Amino acid sequence: MRLTVVGGGSTYTPELVDGIAGRRASLDVDEIVLVDPDTHRLRIVGDFCQRLLQHAGHPAKVLTTSSLEQGAEGASAVLLQLRVGGQKARRSDETFPHACGCIGQETTGAGGLAKALRTVPVVLDIAERVRRVAGEDTWIVNFTNPVGIVTRALLQAGHRAVGLCNVAIGLQRKFAKLFNVDTNAVRLDHIGLNHLTWERGVHVSTPDGSVDRLPDLLGGFGDEVAAELGAPVDWMRRMNAIPSYYLKYYYAHDEVLADQLESPPRADVVIEVENELLKLYADPSVVTKPESLAKRGGAYYSEAAVQLVHALTGGGQPEEHVVNVRNNGAMPFLPDDAVIEVPATVDGEGAVALPIKPVEPRFSGLISHVTAYEYLALEAALHGGRDRVADALLAHPLIGQYKFADRLADDLIAANRADLPWANA
Repeated sequence: MRLTVVGGGSTYTPELVDGIAGRRASLDVDEIVLVDPDTHRLRIVGDFCQRLLQHAGHPAKVLTTSSLEQGAEGASAVLLQLRVGGQKARRSDETFPHACGCIGQETTGAGGLAKALRTVPVVLDIAERVRRVAGEDTWIVNFTNPVGIVTRALLQAGHRAVGLCNVAIGLQRKFAKLFNVDTNAVRLDHIGLNHLTWERGVHVSTPDGSVDRLPDLLGGFGDEVAAELGAPVDWMRRMNAIPSYYLKYYYAHDEVLADQLESPPRADVVIEVENELLKLYADPSVVTKPESLAKRGGAYYSEAAVQLVHALTGGGQPEEHVVNVRNNGAMPFLPDDAVIEVPATVDGEGAVALPIKPVEPRFSGLISHVTAYEYLALEAALHGGRDRVADALLAHPLIGQYKFADRLADDLIAANRADLPWANA
């Protein structure tokens, strides 16, 4: 099988390849093709990935190319992990909203909209070109943020696409470690949208059946979970749920904003980490994944991606994975074509959301609000226009005031003009 990675020059890529090296029995990969316009990074990352595979005794070959068509031809699955504008654009996303006292973040709020506007047209162009050379049956696995909006754009355009995030698998691994059980014994009642999710249950398999251990997490492990996710333990107990890390931007807006104003942007930290990693990757003596890769983020991305690709291409029994998938009635209060992040059955035909017990108003209200924003964000990304940008910003719960929406729309367009062709028309 040929697996193609668009954005293959990313410092994330060795994480993915390390996961493939460890799953030789379940994912029969012959070739891993890394596609990236940055030929310098591509050479360094590609050579290191080949050493990773060889050191692990995996026979797959790593190929590199700056040609999407060459890289995608014959691919069984194409993984998208690109960042339009690079870390420079990310730094802008994380800082320009501060002028209005709003959260600066690369996947939500005004910064997340900026990233969506830059990214959606590029991803749709890539997907069309992939389909032309690889065929209608090739799966697109989208790891590119904002995952929910980008995945909905792909599905709306008729592509065979599934969105992937590492939040759920990270929590699954964390909880399994706390309970000292095998990871596969833990199943999450994970609901919401990408980067807007809650765990309403943590079901652990036992010889006598499945037991919901959420009360144990909120009890004996409550302080530890709260410290990692930035949420008060008493609040989690009252909500009877564990929020994702990203919900702090909503539930602790003022505290997070104050911290952002006093700290360097995450982009600056990532740039330093990437420079360190690229130096390590370029060292021929380095043949295993560096510990410092954990600083880059994306923990367990490799496991989630490898497992998902196996389910989509393996031709076996359906598997359960937490993915970004079309709603199709799973949450009745949302449109069918909304993209939600929930457990789903996945096989060669795609991903279908599993039945979801009724979503409590304390969750469904925010889910509905952000879904409305995501609809307007996609309209702005597809059709452009300053007013569409402002309307999307006004609809976002992290902004929600017309004077801020108008100011941020103008600032966003000014900061991203080079990547928004319509802005110069």
